[in-house]
Amino acid sequence: MPTIRQRTGSLETLARIVSQIVQERNPVVVGGYVNEVSRSAIGVRGISDKVQLGDIVAIRADSQLHPAEVVRLEQTRVLIKPFDDRIVPSLGTPVFPEGPLRIAPAPDWKGRVISALGYPLDSKGPLSAGTDPKPVDCPAPSAMNRGRVERGLRTGVNVVDVFMPMCFGQRMGVFAGSGVGKSTLLAMMTKATDFDTVVLALTGERGREVRDMLEDTMAGKREKTIAVIATGDESPMMRRLAPNTATAIAEYFRDRGENVLLIVDSITRFAHAAREIAIAAGEPPVSRGYPPSVFSQLPRLLERAGPGLESGGTITGIYAVLVDGDDHNDPISDAIRGTLDGHIVLDRGIAARGRFPAVDILGSISRLAQHNWTTEQQKLVTSLRGLVARYEETRDLRMIGAYQAGSDVLIDQAVNLVPLIYDAMQQTPTSPLSQDPYNDLAASLRPKEPS
Repeated sequence: MPTIRQRTGSLETLARIVSQIVQERNPVVVGGYVNEVSRSAIGVRGISDKVQLGDIVAIRADSQLHPAEVVRLEQTRVLIKPFDDRIVPSLGTPVFPEGPLRIAPAPDWKGRVISALGYPLDSKGPLSAGTDPKPVDCPAPSAMNRGRVERGLRTGVNVVDVFMPMCFGQRMGVFAGSGVGKSTLLAMMTKATDFDTVVLALTGERGREVRDMLEDTMAGKREKTIAVIATGDESPMMRRLAPNTATAIAEYFRDRGENVLLIVDSITRFAHAAREIAIAAGEPPVSRGYPPSVFSQLPRLLERAGPGLESGGTITGIYAVLVDGDDHNDPISDAIRGTLDGHIVLDRGIAARGRFPAVDILGSISRLAQHNWTTEQQKLVTSLRGLVARYEETRDLRMIGAYQAGSDVLIDQAVNLVPLIYDAMQQTPTSPLSQDPYNDLAASLRPKEPS
């Protein structure tokens, strides 16, 4: 006759077998439920010990599952924000954790237009999935393991290639107020022939501009371009996510050994979206309405661009910075300028005079220009900058007739040459890309032979 201990052990074994069978036939999904709804965020109970900050959850609403992100984590509840801000669930709506957001880029993503969540927006069918899904928010490579930025490139835009030349793996900002020509200059730079792949993130832009950019400005270059779109009418969650998604895609192609051009238009709207989310999560504003987390997210995103591991590919990042109220020292512009490897400043006054690209030559700089210039080119550009400086600082004096020709040889030289330099630097999106900007400049400065 079995003892009590034997019978107890048999019952425990049977219970485990029955439990295993039940779980296999009826898998249990552990989730929570909505207990608070507001316009800024949604409170959820029951999943505080199952999620981390930044994880994705699924809300069941209208018989569908909608993605949202955990933006605040507390002992008894979490705050989430849906990626579609039109989702307003009722109290008691189930919520299910899904872990970090991951995407799996593949080589045939080139030529596609996708959303910030990685869904196709064009009519070319579903996207194929790569073999190595990675989180959208990855850390930058270790500083000691990255390659160095030493090899120059040509963008095809004369004023950039002469006065603030760039290198593979450099990160450059284009700073300007609204309507001065940022997007046009960026579109011209996407035509550069030195890159294997172009990843374009349009963040917070007008919906009308998307097709204009893709079908007109980038005509003929679409086959090597991946566009990540989050227009201005989309939620702040999508606008904050789009640059991260674009950077993750660029990292995939960089790790394949390719030279990638990453363009984000604009990084300021990424910061605006991050501000909305942080304030909704309860962070206090500290600098002109920006919470502290915005200033930590910016360098984390920007540092992901650049060279990869030694002898690998590169990400050359160009970021449009929308200067609020034409104040180039606002907190976001100042933080971005201190992180990047150079800045191109567009001036509204130059645009008003009809000179495009409206680049302020004296206010723009490339911190890695020495790797692109020869010794002779560096001397030439330094001399030209001096002429431009003398021309601009005496503009008012000459306008009122207070300067007489012959009083200063350098000013006379500047008056004769700088307008020719400005003419040589003018380009439009329809202009052919320059193959040798120095030859073009020399041809413009060469005295015209009498006919």
